[in-house]
Amino acid sequence: MTLLNPAQPTRREFLRTAAKVGAGAVLATAGYGGLFERSHLVMRHVEIPLARLPEAFDGLTIAQLSDLHYHPHFSADVIRRAVELVVQMNPDVIALTGDFVTLSEFRNVDPEAAKAADPCAELLAPLRAKLGVYAVLGNHDAYTDPGYVTEALSSRKIKVLQNEALPLERDGQRMWIAGVQDVLAGFADLDTTLRQIPARDTVVLLAHEPDFADEAAKRPVDLQLSGHSHGGQIRFPLLPPLVLPKLAWKYPMGLRNVGQMALYTNIGIGTIGVPIRVLAPPEVTLFTLRAGKTQGTKSRSLAAT
Repeated sequence: MTLLNPAQPTRREFLRTAAKVGAGAVLATAGYGGLFERSHLVMRHVEIPLARLPEAFDGLTIAQLSDLHYHPHFSADVIRRAVELVVQMNPDVIALTGDFVTLSEFRNVDPEAAKAADPCAELLAPLRAKLGVYAVLGNHDAYTDPGYVTEALSSRKIKVLQNEALPLERDGQRMWIAGVQDVLAGFADLDTTLRQIPARDTVVLLAHEPDFADEAAKRPVDLQLSGHSHGGQIRFPLLPPLVLPKLAWKYPMGLRNVGQMALYTNIGIGTIGVPIRVLAPPEVTLFTLRAGKTQGTKSRSLAAT
């Protein structure tokens, strides 16, 4: 006869306990992600060597914000603090890489959601940079009302690049800041964007979707700045992001080389779906461009205020 050890749980008891522990872990993770990490800014300093960078631009700084997804309760305060941080940096260039508003999960097109561009743009209004503030639209912007979002940003002196490039000049030398319209929406035209740029000139390209790098790397583009991925938004330790949007599967976060081109994927500020971030805190990135020197990344957490 087998005697049951009262200290040893039965299989049913074990599963019941495991379910309770699992549910508790999920609730704890949701609480952490919703109350703390969603609003806990991380500042990343990234130094990027570009072989073709003119000497006059060695040390050029670019601040990047992405995927703001304005919401009055879940992202407005984080956007405000991110903007204050960028203003303190006093960068040479500011790059905003799309998704200022959020498309409803239940609609393919949602013009009403574009109205969030006004309060979002108002929060961005203090942004100023020596060589300009530039933006491209993301898929959420493109599927709401891209004209409305563009006007909201333009009225706050933010230049929205729509398959175009503009020269940046310093000490008689030149490089270019370029931007494509949203790739997922089918509006990106890289040929038109790069048409006026001499092949020898350095180009920094803003493109919302990071996997567009496979196309951009075939052209004389030196650096692509993107967003879109949210870094997965909810991640688990020691695992890659489990859920990523289309065109963010290959290059979901951070700095890497795609061919001869450098790519950086910013994991953004706001959220979609659930207002939670886990192991993917909102990010402000400051790049320093170097003429052929070693690249590196430094991160610093910023306490919520």
